[in-house]
Amino acid sequence: MDAIHNVSSYQINVQNSVLLSSSCNITEVTEFIFVGFNFNPSLEYFVFFIFLLLYILLLSGNILIMLTIRGDYRLHNPMYFFLGKLSFIDLCYSSVTVPKMLLDFLSDRKTISFNGCITQLYFFHFFACAECFLFTAMAYDRYVAICKPFQYSTIMSKRLCLWMVAATWAIAFVHSNIQTTLTMGLPFCGPNEINSFFCDIPPLIRLACTDTTMIDAMIVANSGIVSLGCFVSVLISYIGIAQAICRIRTVEGRRKSFSTCASHLTVVTIFFGPCVFIYMRPSKTFQSDQVVIVFYTVIAPMLNPIIYTLRNKEVKTSMAKLWGRKNK
Repeated sequence: MDAIHNVSSYQINVQNSVLLSSSCNITEVTEFIFVGFNFNPSLEYFVFFIFLLLYILLLSGNILIMLTIRGDYRLHNPMYFFLGKLSFIDLCYSSVTVPKMLLDFLSDRKTISFNGCITQLYFFHFFACAECFLFTAMAYDRYVAICKPFQYSTIMSKRLCLWMVAATWAIAFVHSNIQTTLTMGLPFCGPNEINSFFCDIPPLIRLACTDTTMIDAMIVANSGIVSLGCFVSVLISYIGIAQAICRIRTVEGRRKSFSTCASHLTVVTIFFGPCVFIYMRPSKTFQSDQVVIVFYTVIAPMLNPIIYTLRNKEVKTSMAKLWGRKNK
């Protein structure tokens, strides 16, 4: 009997050892808690209304640009074709994070399920990557318009524009799948507090209960190829544009060419600056800077329609005519 008892005890101990050793290879966390914003209860409603106003401005501005471009045949050219797609991506990009953030301001526990977190991460990187490559396409469009004006209509055909947009979505799909797959492969055994207001890779990797050095390097490399590659491509395009503008003899010609590109260059700088700052470093060195995160997730998509409409006479004129017809 003692022998049988000893064998049974040994089997139980072995099973417990197996369970303990495998517990760090599975994900035990079922939900995450956002701790990025810690306001006093009296301030949460005020901050909620501020962000709600910003989100309404973001939605209305981008929808207005899309309707204006669609409704005015004079804006049916590659430049405004890409601008319309940018407004759509901005609308989707911000809608991945902002509505959840607004709901959390009204909740006592700011939580999200594990599957919901992965879904949010996937679509956030999908639309962010699509925006990166769309900015690159827009820079190439401006390069051809200024450096090769007589060949512009031939080079920037409708077929090429559609292919460029299709490539943008395809690359974003691949990039987002790689990022999400690498993150999902990590075990999360606790803690489950994310030092942000949405699910993103840098703060999420810090919660993994395993060594993330290799995965971290792969994720940084993937993000670096996208963000830095697109930024360098845009920079090269604008170096060529600057050289072409300097060769224009008339002051009015230089002013008009520069004005055409200034809006796009401003928006690109606003977007890529925080993006490179956040994702071009290992997650272990990540310190949650909520100002930077809010800027590139909420403020930048809201500024795009404002910058393009304030600096573009054609868009402002088309908007005035569009709303003038609807008010009659």
